[in-house]
Amino acid sequence: MSRANPRSKPARTEVARSGEAGPNAVWFKPVMFGFMLIGLAWIIVFYVSQGTLPVAGFGSWNILVGFGIAFVGFLMTTRWR
Repeated sequence: MSRANPRSKPARTEVARSGEAGPNAVWFKPVMFGFMLIGLAWIIVFYVSQGTLPVAGFGSWNILVGFGIAFVGFLMTTRWR
């Protein structure tokens, strides 16, 4: 019978730290890129339609709405793991 080497290190077990979260959910990346693309499409539609679409009542505020939607997607990139 052989004895274990006293100098060998014990097996490490991974312990989850309280501050660390696991990987993102499956839906996270498509939603993140979706927000960025919808915001870009909103702005492009506004320029191509010469301000009549997507919401005519917003007028030039459509640009801010498009950037706001895209900005949500860019904020989500800070939480992407």
